[in-house]
Parts: sequence; structure tokens; C-alpha cells
Amino acid sequence: MTAGSWNTHLVGCCWATCCSGLPNTGASNSISCAATRITSTALVLWTALCSAPSSPAEKGSVVLITTGQILEVLQKVVDPELGHNIVELGMVRDLAIHPGGDVSFTLALTIPTCPMKDHMAFNARQLLTTLSDVNKVEITFGEMTEEERKNAFSMARPIPPKLNAFNKIGKVIAVMSGKGGVGKSSLTALLAVMLARGGKKVGILDADVTGPSIPKLFGLPAGGLRGSAQGILPAITPLGIRIVSTNLLVPEEDTAVIWRGPLISGTIQQFYNEVLWGKLDVLLVDLPPGTADAAITVIKNLPLSGALLVTSPQQLAALVVRKAVHMLQSLDIPVLGLIENFSYYRDPQTGVIHEIFGPSHAGEIAELTGTSLQLRLAIDPALTGLCDAGQIEQADTTALEPLLALFLPASIAVSNSN
Repeated sequence: MTAGSWNTHLVGCCWATCCSGLPNTGASNSISCAATRITSTALVLWTALCSAPSSPAEKGSVVLITTGQILEVLQKVVDPELGHNIVELGMVRDLAIHPGGDVSFTLALTIPTCPMKDHMAFNARQLLTTLSDVNKVEITFGEMTEEERKNAFSMARPIPPKLNAFNKIGKVIAVMSGKGGVGKSSLTALLAVMLARGGKKVGILDADVTGPSIPKLFGLPAGGLRGSAQGILPAITPLGIRIVSTNLLVPEEDTAVIWRGPLISGTIQQFYNEVLWGKLDVLLVDLPPGTADAAITVIKNLPLSGALLVTSPQQLAALVVRKAVHMLQSLDIPVLGLIENFSYYRDPQTGVIHEIFGPSHAGEIAELTGTSLQLRLAIDPALTGLCDAGQIEQADTTALEPLLALFLPASIAVSNSN
């Protein structure tokens, strides 16, 4: 006899014994009938209890986990930028427990493109599935209202930046310009390509948060970044160049990133500290034009080996790049070299050089910086076409070779990024 049938038999016997001692009267018949009905009900309930699955996580079982227990576990998941757990920040919404032990909730983000959203969701799933009553965890992403976002940021207690334990980064070099439109991102990408071809392990941190173009140059699709238990996983090109950019977070290539200074600064630091870069010989940081928040964040918070300046022959470009020079000098960041892009056009038929954008200012700016390296690069329509097509890794040029010889030797200090 099984445990279930034995218990059913026991209940039936108890009720039969109880009823058999009653006098044979009308009242006793009523009681007997009532007892019979109660016995039938008891048998049904007892049988149901005895036949219930032994594991509450099985389909159709009674789930004993409570929302309080789930929220208690989720308090261990911390937003790295704000330094508080996701429950305290009010990020956990629409929490539901479903039959079979399935749990679902919405994670309300401060910004839809939060670079750590997958990382936080991964941690939440890992923690919740350790509970014996939880079977599956489904997490959807939502967004806070403007008022909720302000409240969350007012609570901010950022975790001190700490480089991912899996990373070992050699030289960190900023590539910057005074104004936009001088080809700074294209030269950053081209430099990375030439370094990779030379056997170097290279990464690009696209710090131009609101106007990123690095992914486009390499033909990388939007939304290409993923999180793991170790950190954010960078996109990797065919040549092995590791890239992180806000355009790899947004769902569409033309999605605008409308962020203010603190968010931009926080994102750049997260990209450096929390991306799983691994072992790199060189990390190139593509800065936005000018000397605003992004440039200040990189210079003050990243262990820079130095900076490369990109300009063009126009007097306005030369004027603005001088401001970048003064900022670097005031913060004791060495200028490794100056690149004047679009410096001239060489007629392929006659070889005659035409200074389309005016005479060069490279010499006077290089003298101001104290660098011995100055490169004047010609306008190259073929390179422009490859950039537009997302095929910069196919570029056939040696234009930056003098630069490689000057800024890669061991004479340049190696950043201690461990």
C-alpha cells in the first residue's frame, strides 16, 4: 500500500469507526450522512495532499516563495554607477510569481542604453535561481520617469572605479582634436588597424559618447555589446581589435544619445573599468572634439601614457587645437605627436601638391607642444570610401608608419593599470 492509499484508508477507517457507534435513529442517520459527506471531502483533500509533487518547482505545484524573499535576494544586485541596490533605487517593478516557480519582473533603468543593464540582469537571474522554489526568471527592461531618475541620481554613491581583474592594459593613448570634422576618429581607427597588423593587441574606447563613429568605420552593427559575469564584452573585429562604444548599446545606429555631463563621464569610466578588455598592448581612446566633460574625465581618471593631437590646415582648427594643447600641458599629459589631416591633395596624374584648405600650421603647433613628431597627411579619397563602407580594416596605406615608430618604443612609460 502506498503512502497516499494508506493515509486515505486511515481517514476512512476513522470516520467509519466514529459513525458505527451512533444509535440507529433519524438523527443518527443525519449525522451519519453528514459524516459520510465530510468523509468524502476529507478523502478528496487528503488524497490531493498525498499526491502533490515532492518538489514545489515542478509544474502545477504549490510555490512557497514570497515576494519578500525575492526582494531580499535582489537587494544583493547593485547598480555600479549609483552605488545602491536595485530594490532601494526602485528599479524592480511588476514583480510576479507564477505557477511552477517562474518569477518575472521589470528592471526600470535610469537610461534605456545603460551599459550595465545586461550585467545587472545576469546577476539577478543567478541569485534568484539559487532559491529552491524558483524555476525560471524572466526580466524585461523598462525606463524610469524623469522625476524617478532625478531621485535615483540624488541617492548616488558611486562605487570607486576598479579595473576589471581580468584586464592588463599597457599604454593608454588619447586621440583628440580641437574641433570636429578633422578626421580624428578615422585616424584612430586606422592607427588601430596598423597596430593590429603589426601583431599588437589593440582596443578602442570610443569616448565620443553622444557622437560615436568608430562602430561605423568597422562595420559593426548597433546593439552589439553584451554583459557577462566578468563584465561588459567588447565587440571584436576580424583583425581582433576590441571596441566599445555607445553606438553598440543603442538599438539603432541613428538613435540619439541625449545625456548630460555626469552620465557621459560615468559611462566613459565604466567603459574603461568594467569592459572585459583582457590583455592589451595599446588602448586608444577616441575623444570628442574640444575640452569638455569627456576629455576632462579621460585625462583625470584614466592612466594616460600621452595624447595624439589631430588638426587640419584651417586657421580655425589650428586655433582650437591650441586650447587642447594648453589643457594637456596644465595637466602634465605629454603630447606624443601632431597629425595634420587633409593637409594637401596630390594630383595622381602630375604629382603636383594642392593645399586645398590653406597652408600648413603643423610646424608652429608642434613647436608649441614640444613634440618632435608632426605628420602631414594627404587627402585620400580611397580611404574615405572604405570608411563610409565600414571597411577600414581593408585600407592599404602606410601613412601612419612614422607615427608607429615614434610612439610605440619602450621609452614611453607603460601605464600601471593592474
